[in-house]
Amino acid sequence: MSAAPGPGTGAYWPGPWPAEDGGPRRLQVPRPGGAVPNVRPGCAVEVVSRTDPVITMAVTRDAGEVYLLRHGIGDGAPALVERIDPDTLAPLATSAELAGGPLWPGSLGAHANGSLYVVFGNQAHRLAPDLTVLASTRLPRDRPYNGFLVLPDGTLVTKDFAGARPSTPVGPGDREPCELVALDPEDLTVLDRCELAEPSVARLSALGAHVYVVGDTGLLRVAWDGRFRPDDAFRPTYRTLEGQSYGWDCVLALGAAWFLDDGDGSEGFDGSLRGKGLATAPLHLVRIDLDSGAVTLAEICGEPGGLVANPPLVDPGRGIVVGYDSGNGAMRAFDVTAGGTLSTRWDRRQDHASHLVFLPDAGAVVSGDHDPVRMVEQVVVLDITTGDELLRTDTEGPLQSVVFPSVGHDGAVYWCSLSTVSRLRFS
Repeated sequence: MSAAPGPGTGAYWPGPWPAEDGGPRRLQVPRPGGAVPNVRPGCAVEVVSRTDPVITMAVTRDAGEVYLLRHGIGDGAPALVERIDPDTLAPLATSAELAGGPLWPGSLGAHANGSLYVVFGNQAHRLAPDLTVLASTRLPRDRPYNGFLVLPDGTLVTKDFAGARPSTPVGPGDREPCELVALDPEDLTVLDRCELAEPSVARLSALGAHVYVVGDTGLLRVAWDGRFRPDDAFRPTYRTLEGQSYGWDCVLALGAAWFLDDGDGSEGFDGSLRGKGLATAPLHLVRIDLDSGAVTLAEICGEPGGLVANPPLVDPGRGIVVGYDSGNGAMRAFDVTAGGTLSTRWDRRQDHASHLVFLPDAGAVVSGDHDPVRMVEQVVVLDITTGDELLRTDTEGPLQSVVFPSVGHDGAVYWCSLSTVSRLRFS
């Protein structure tokens, strides 16, 4: 059993990567305390890969503790959590099968109370570090719930998913509003429910006890004080252009929510998102000021058919934001002024689709690049100031990653791509 978390670590376990995107603000940065990936031009990289269906994410707690979430195929398939060897990726311990429901990639997180939590399908589970199941509950709606947050008081908050899935098309007129659900971390009983003003495909983000939801047309904010308190005075609209579609997960940084629009079409994923976008308006980086609600849109490449299913990356220290368009294989970085004005810093062509990892000290972005000819996902480390490649390496994964990477205590990067998990160690 690992030591209890120290003071000031919040509601997550103080490991380098205790939850998707590293935490509720979705900064995609390792937490302090572990080694930092030693990336630099010309450095060596060792890659070890393992293939198994369906691999969604890894979270890392203490030294040597890497937990992997994976699941079966099709509605009703169960999920599994494995504690894996940090070097070989072999399973060291495996949970019992965890009940699922309507299929969509779920979420795994390490709580400050020492437990691991899984939300998958329309089920939530609490596990001990040895992967014994401590509690399970069925969530209220017969829809998938795509991820969860841990708020400062330890409460879990999740939300149902209103988008189309490969097996379940949803027309624009058939999309129903979503609801937030708060769960007690002890026994997973429902503490409160809050129907939102509109549908949403995005995963939740939070700044303190305020939960942010990117809806179909606007950004929603809900406070938590033991009950949900919707902020009806804050509902800025970002979807204002003909042919523009909805946004995905937001990053909370620099006094704003940052996300990418034109998310319609991800259900067409066939190993890649390239060419699957349905929007006719160009894809945008969206900035929404958290005080004024002012909305700024900046195009990524100006082409129709754009598509994303994941968040951008924000470097608060350098004032740089990186967006991408997976439907067209484009990336663009922007400089951000103190007033929130955006100007292009660099452009590059790259088939990236997943969540990212940012290494602030090195100014390095760990990203993906899918090679459709060889059917292999490559990991590419970029200099955030120039967009130049610092290194590039193959994984053994044939699919473009649309899910979650993470970082371990020793600085290893774990790259998940549904079919494959790869461990990259830089030297």
